[in-house]
Amino acid sequence: MRARRMVFLATLLAMPALWAERILIEPESFTELGGWVVDQQFMDVMGSPFLLAHGLGQPVADAVGTATVATPGSYRVLVRTRNWVPGFTGENAPGRFQVRVGGTLLPQILGAGSGEWGWEEAGTIALPVGEAAVGLHDLTGFAGRCDAILLTDEAAFTPPAGGPELAELRRVLRGFPEQPEDAGEYDLVVAGGGLAGICAAVGAARLGLTVALIQDRPVLGGANSSESRVWLGGGTCFPPYRAIGRLVRELDPGSPKECPGPAETYYDDHKLAVVQAEKNVSLFLSCRANGVVMDGAAIAGVDATEVRSGRRLRFRGRLFCDATGDAVVAHLAGADYEMAAVRMGRSNLWRVEDTGAPSPFPACPWALDLRGKPFPESLGQLGRWFWESGFHLDPFVQGEAIRDHNFRAMFGAWDALKNERGKFPNHRLEWAAYVSGMRESRRVLGDVILNQDHILGGEAFPDGCVPSTWDMDLHVPQSRYAQGFEENPFISVAQYTKFQKPYWVPYRSLYSRNVPNLFVAGRNISVTREALGTVRVMRTTGMMGEVVGMAAALCRRHDCLPRAAYAEHLDELKALWQTGVGRVPQPPVLDPVPGNWGKNLAPLAKLRVSGSRDEKAHPPANLTDGVAHIADDGSRWLSEAAIPHWVELAWPQTRTIRAVRLVSGYRGNATETRDPVRDFHLEIRDGEQWLPLPGSQVTGNLAVDCRREIGPVETKAIRLVVTASQGNLSRIFELEVYGE
Repeated sequence: MRARRMVFLATLLAMPALWAERILIEPESFTELGGWVVDQQFMDVMGSPFLLAHGLGQPVADAVGTATVATPGSYRVLVRTRNWVPGFTGENAPGRFQVRVGGTLLPQILGAGSGEWGWEEAGTIALPVGEAAVGLHDLTGFAGRCDAILLTDEAAFTPPAGGPELAELRRVLRGFPEQPEDAGEYDLVVAGGGLAGICAAVGAARLGLTVALIQDRPVLGGANSSESRVWLGGGTCFPPYRAIGRLVRELDPGSPKECPGPAETYYDDHKLAVVQAEKNVSLFLSCRANGVVMDGAAIAGVDATEVRSGRRLRFRGRLFCDATGDAVVAHLAGADYEMAAVRMGRSNLWRVEDTGAPSPFPACPWALDLRGKPFPESLGQLGRWFWESGFHLDPFVQGEAIRDHNFRAMFGAWDALKNERGKFPNHRLEWAAYVSGMRESRRVLGDVILNQDHILGGEAFPDGCVPSTWDMDLHVPQSRYAQGFEENPFISVAQYTKFQKPYWVPYRSLYSRNVPNLFVAGRNISVTREALGTVRVMRTTGMMGEVVGMAAALCRRHDCLPRAAYAEHLDELKALWQTGVGRVPQPPVLDPVPGNWGKNLAPLAKLRVSGSRDEKAHPPANLTDGVAHIADDGSRWLSEAAIPHWVELAWPQTRTIRAVRLVSGYRGNATETRDPVRDFHLEIRDGEQWLPLPGSQVTGNLAVDCRREIGPVETKAIRLVVTASQGNLSRIFELEVYGE
């Protein structure tokens, strides 16, 4: 019945009288975007990607494309747009623009009327046969938007405002087939190209699976990309599964020093290179997964739309992974899920810069009115993570409204600072994310729904595999700034609950309990919203992807589904977790010590320390094992308690000491090890006393590999005493003592 209805609909909408002409132009397919950007975030609700004039108050350059005219004549020009602040119309609307067709700028101002997506008349134009240039001309720089342009010679035709009728009209006018094109068959189809999806795809590919990775943006990384600019949170590579997290580290050659930081500090090209190096991964950028094909309870295929061209593609497979964050595929497949009525919001981060000269900003009466109202207004507070809204709104149906509210908060704050308070006269808005960073939406239910009691009680699941180290972090509106904005606050505060770290997330939270061939990875895994507060940060979600990639390989090996990987092959799965899918970083080659120093006596000594922060993860034995692996933080010793810290080496007989070498610092996910022990000195034992060794004091040390000739001096024991270090924590890879 539905098929017959759609055929009738296609005939009704797309088969006008024989003499009529309709030409549909999708601006996201323009070859020259100018200063406009492609916004695909809300296409599942409003029907299509659209172009956004994201000029931060400066009109952007024209976007330009072409239309093919087969029949000469006079054409009405209809434009699908909306006024994104509907209370301000006409000249007061922020997102005004015009359309240029065939070299003529049509006089009608668009984007200044209705608050809903709909068609506006732009004017009429006489066109000859051939190619006609079509362009969008921005007037304000304040987020004007255009979805589609329709040229028609029919005086009375009005296209559908939205819904399936408009979708069918688009398909027919653009000549797309009724069924999606076949994009191939894969062992694993991954939807979502954030850290979780990348790690699932690369991990599975390295274990021999063919993988399709579908990402709806032109860059990889999700929130940790140049588009959103959120830095990575969470720790990696903990025992007993130190290998889990190595792939995350491969993707993160260096964390930005600020959030949001400059675009280049998010390493889009590096992430892309890691994925493209895997011959078993087929990458589909700017391709949004928004449909499924079911075979009973299981998924047989995922349908996706190419964002720029509008083509529909179908990806067939045996196993699927939803790493979209919003559980898009899981929801379409009928997976059980939960979503809280009140959630954490979404943020659009922004940055300002000092131009060195006066930089005026226009008044924004349509923005949030923050004149005389409090908000975080220092330079270090502007545009940070706590500029967040949408707590009570539907994250999907009202997603565009939430993003736009963030825009209005940003523009309102900057207007108030510049024009009311006279602050930052030389600063300008340098960058703002138009792609929102979402924190919370759907959570797919698996065989284990991880909850707060599990975490606070330290419940150890037999399949615990992903270490979670971020405090339970849930955001709520900040009451101090909510007065007058109670319906939609725009500033949040984080509520933290601490627990013993790391907590190991069970594998059974990484697949759907009722869609048998669906893995999940990312913030949409099987957790309560309290537990989401710790697992949602990106290094942690990346490790989920690593585990999913390994489990998918095991499923193919045994021709089984995700549940059976736990029920029947857990020991084999654990063996994979020990090995991992990341590449072990090669330690930098340190300069050899001089030959006349003698041999390293430290491994022969009895070792004592002032106190260890975590003897299981960072045992004191790391200090004297002879391995100065400064690319692996797991090979260090970490001190406990307040400065000073000490490390003592004692031998049963007197030794002659000529030199000491101290290798210390912090690697994290940076390209270089940094923050070595800053101030220290040496002491030798004289009977029962410890005496400072003359000439051994070091202050302001910046060398990760610090060497000190001290002798020769004879002693049975020597002690390193640290009196200053970054964060009052001594991080030491190796202590070597040379002599005879």
